[in-house]
Amino acid sequence: SAPYTDLLQRPAMSGKTTNDQLHVFFFPFMAQGHMRPTIDMAKLFISRGTRATIITTSYFTPFLSESIEKVRDSGAQIDILNIRVPTEEVGLPEGVDSVHMTGTPEMQDKFFQACGKLGPQLDQILDRHRPDCLVANMFFPWATDVAARFGIPTILFHGTSYFALCAQTSMFLNKPQEKVSSDSEPFIIPNFPDQIEITRNQLAEFVRFDDGSELPRLFKAIREVEFKTYGVLVNSFYELEPAYADHYPKLLGRKAWHIGPLFLYGRGTASNEHECLKWLDSKKPHSVIYVSFGSVASFNDEQLMEIATGLEASGQQFIWVVKKEKQEGVKEEWLPEGFEERMEGKGLILTGWAPQVPILQHEAIGGFVTHCGWNSTLESVCAGVPLVTWPVSAEQFYNEKLVTQVLRIGVEVGAKIWKRMVGDFVRREAIEKAVSRVMEGEEAEEIRSRVKGLAEKARNAIKEGGSSVLDLNALFDDLRSGRTAHGSSSEPLHQY
Repeated sequence: SAPYTDLLQRPAMSGKTTNDQLHVFFFPFMAQGHMRPTIDMAKLFISRGTRATIITTSYFTPFLSESIEKVRDSGAQIDILNIRVPTEEVGLPEGVDSVHMTGTPEMQDKFFQACGKLGPQLDQILDRHRPDCLVANMFFPWATDVAARFGIPTILFHGTSYFALCAQTSMFLNKPQEKVSSDSEPFIIPNFPDQIEITRNQLAEFVRFDDGSELPRLFKAIREVEFKTYGVLVNSFYELEPAYADHYPKLLGRKAWHIGPLFLYGRGTASNEHECLKWLDSKKPHSVIYVSFGSVASFNDEQLMEIATGLEASGQQFIWVVKKEKQEGVKEEWLPEGFEERMEGKGLILTGWAPQVPILQHEAIGGFVTHCGWNSTLESVCAGVPLVTWPVSAEQFYNEKLVTQVLRIGVEVGAKIWKRMVGDFVRREAIEKAVSRVMEGEEAEEIRSRVKGLAEKARNAIKEGGSSVLDLNALFDDLRSGRTAHGSSSEPLHQY
């Protein structure tokens, strides 16, 4: 029996016959930040008449089913196929099938290792279903070869900006980080549209030095596969980073299609149910700063104390999302004495989940303190909200450079060192200063007007005739012509 299961029964097809309908398989990495854009992408594809199937683990199935329920009511089709991460082969506890379940860097390494063993399951799935195209996450570089065995083209999805993709490719090809004498010595990113300085400290550990572990190997494979894949899908829009949208395909010698911002398609207005949105209704425009660091980054109590003190000193109203459980009647070690009483009505601390997009789109929000994950960065841009950048890991230091130096729509809080899970320590004075800079004064007004201009361009990019819709149409034309050229979808669309 196959190690995966068809979870959703296929509804009867309406309209198109199956023969001329493209069937695209999506294979996202098992993390919330990768899953959300994948669902948006699958919805976008089916809205243009393709069939879509998402391959994932049982952990994400309820989340996916809920997200696609509304789509299926309309007779369109997104299926879910389940695979199992072979955790026992790498010494992880059974049932760890999301990256959020890995609490330490060691566990995270093992999780990536286990993901590298999903090849046989993918092979079975593709052999059985023979889709027209596989959209694979960057963390599965081996998927391109598996799909090639069946003549199925693979398109990579990294989930980040053109700017970061260009920077990573340039580092891989030119290795400037090996030519500096210390981790804090700045160097210029070579072969790059803008003159951007970075330090070794701001690069991922596995780019700084190869210690022979799983991640340096994986990232080398990721960079290498980009040069032989059918192309790359980018969750961005041309007007946001035109120089980099033009530069990236030239660097790779491969096609890239920008089809974002993915979350903007088909989003209705948010329901005003969450208490924090009602709280925001009572505030003046641009008077509240929103503070949130995504689903992976976390800070220790000492840093949370600095954030609390910095926010209070800035005198600004705030919504602060903290990954902590608050216990009733228990003194929080990470908050200054009497903080919650003093902040009554002025600041809101949310633990756990917060409706980020509706918060950012609320007119009371005037700034966003963010880890610069690409989803968050795009959501802020599309809401016309200035950013205070506090990168932690992944490609976030590159996104910070795009925001602060190229687009000039945010200010740096001063994080200097890439850290895998816990962010670099930043003092209260720096937090207070950066928050004040985006919330008040002439500079804040200039930043706000620039980011509002980009928000308008983002909305236009996803309208009929907009840059992202044109690229999406071009992608489908490429896939269809590849298919007709070979007479059937089970033959190669692209010669490697």
